[in-house]
Amino acid sequence: MPRLPFITFEGSEGCGKSTQVQRLAARLNKLQISFLVTREPGGTPIGETIRELLQFAPHNSAMVPETELLLFEASRSQLVRETIKPALERGVCVIADRFFDSTTVYQGAARRLDREVVKRLNAFAVGDCVPDITFVLDVDAATAQSRMQKPRRADRMEQQPAEFYEHVRRGYRDLAAREPNRIVLIDGSRNADEIENEIWNVLSSRFLALTVNRQSAKIPAPRPVPDPKI
Repeated sequence: MPRLPFITFEGSEGCGKSTQVQRLAARLNKLQISFLVTREPGGTPIGETIRELLQFAPHNSAMVPETELLLFEASRSQLVRETIKPALERGVCVIADRFFDSTTVYQGAARRLDREVVKRLNAFAVGDCVPDITFVLDVDAATAQSRMQKPRRADRMEQQPAEFYEHVRRGYRDLAAREPNRIVLIDGSRNADEIENEIWNVLSSRFLALTVNRQSAKIPAPRPVPDPKI
């Protein structure tokens, strides 16, 4: 039996990726396919502490880009070794709400840190744990901003200027053009049902294991994943 894939979702704030993570999880659950949902930053007790520091700590406005980069990599390295790799080794499908592509784009393209340094740190953090497929939900900055205006606890990344999000969008598009075999660019401006169906059509055509009903492994059911923002 082919192994179940490692699937990641990417995009700017407000692109709708977290909605699609939940929809895919619900579909796999209905099909009795073993899966685990995780998020970045976070996904482990250590990672969740780093997440709070990155997003909501009252003193994080003074955080420099280099510190931000290293904190993301620290959270990611823990997540890979504590959660993602063990799940894949157990034959579980892993769905990640953000992974190393976020750092390539946010810290490399939008923050303008040295891209070779970012690439090396990403490789150090994840080792050989690379997604089988990545969906990038593409929306323009105006659409993303309008979606972020819903009442909720705003984090530090949602307070960036519009120019920052344009850099993020271009960064993801450039990345998708460089890695077309792994990264699938999805028009995120459409309704959620259309996007969900497109994602499932791509997955079911590429991964035989997802088209065969499998009894779910006895692992904790994934909790609803809050919108991780970055």
